[in-house]
Amino acid sequence: MKFAWEGTTREGQLRKGVVDAANKAEAEAKLRQSGITASSVKRSLGSIEIRLPRLGGVKTKTLVVFTRQLSTMIDAGLPLVQCLDILASQEPDRDFQEVIYGVKAQVEQGSTLAESLKKYPKVFDTLFVSLVAAGEVGGILDTILNRLAQYVEKSMKTKQKVASALKYPAFVLIAAGGIMVVMLWKVIPSFAGMFQSVGNRELPAMTQLVVNMSNTFIDRLPWITLISVALVVAFIMFKRSKFGGRLLDLMLLKLPVFGTLVRKAAIARFTRTLGTLVSAGVPILDGLEVVANSAGNKIIEEGVMFVRSKVAEGKNIAGPLEETKIFPKMVVQMIGVGEQTGAMDVMLSKIADFYDDEVDASVDAITSLIEPMMMIVIGGMVGFVLIAMYLPIFGMADNLSGG
Repeated sequence: MKFAWEGTTREGQLRKGVVDAANKAEAEAKLRQSGITASSVKRSLGSIEIRLPRLGGVKTKTLVVFTRQLSTMIDAGLPLVQCLDILASQEPDRDFQEVIYGVKAQVEQGSTLAESLKKYPKVFDTLFVSLVAAGEVGGILDTILNRLAQYVEKSMKTKQKVASALKYPAFVLIAAGGIMVVMLWKVIPSFAGMFQSVGNRELPAMTQLVVNMSNTFIDRLPWITLISVALVVAFIMFKRSKFGGRLLDLMLLKLPVFGTLVRKAAIARFTRTLGTLVSAGVPILDGLEVVANSAGNKIIEEGVMFVRSKVAEGKNIAGPLEETKIFPKMVVQMIGVGEQTGAMDVMLSKIADFYDDEVDASVDAITSLIEPMMMIVIGGMVGFVLIAMYLPIFGMADNLSGG
């Protein structure tokens, strides 16, 4: 890319020109190396590309590949700047490529890798930055990056399993709702018009009920649409509020079937994250803070922060964990044993593996339970409408055969 710049030299003379760089940060770094203090750096019009904006960070798989490759290169003895340059040049994701070039520019200016990554919070979360910082301090950055890649992979799999279990019934219900809307809006009025054209005055009670539902739906469709949009907007605003987000997270944990699944996934995430941090040498208080920020559930976040406050007072982890009433006794006891034996990271890893398997089993059980229930619900809805529409046709056939 080309960036047009304006600035002053070391002698104070005004200058302007164009510089080739992967992003604005690298362009500014190149200008500083040339002794120019830039007052304005803008992308040149000739290099502007039209790309859709990205709402979040990079894909998890892309991040895993980057982390593994960086770990391998550092382990092979390549300088960090050269590693970042190679990874950026071969990165197919243009957005992530700019991020890597930006990190490289920060490192060239003297920042640590952790400080450079911290400037891109949408891509590298607090856990990622904390582990990299611990790896740099301990001189085991390659090992930490390898562990980090494994952690991200396992967390991604757990998250995908939970998401698939939660999304499946929602998708089926939305599909069923769409089918009913089409039938009420298009199919039933066609049958009703046909019944009127043949002079069938009195419809069966079931058919009349369905026709009345269709007429009401069509007459009030604008209001139904407006109310539906208003409810969706209100729900989003409520979820984003502090009280609403906390209440929804609490309700999610209390759900009969899905609540157990969410709780198991949260325990797996908590233990794996804390175990990874502890094994990397991150202080326990810092580790608990990182775990709380990456919990993804307000109730669990509050519970972990409560544990952190008690640990800061000099208590162990197991006691406050039990007080939160969030974590099962087995988890608390195993963590207590890990504290006493000095093998906290190993114990946390074992708990995480156990609950990953529990999540797999719960997802399979929920899927096998939901599939027949959804088929019954959808089949019942569609069958009811079809029977109601064909009842008058059967009646007309009987009248014709009797005549």
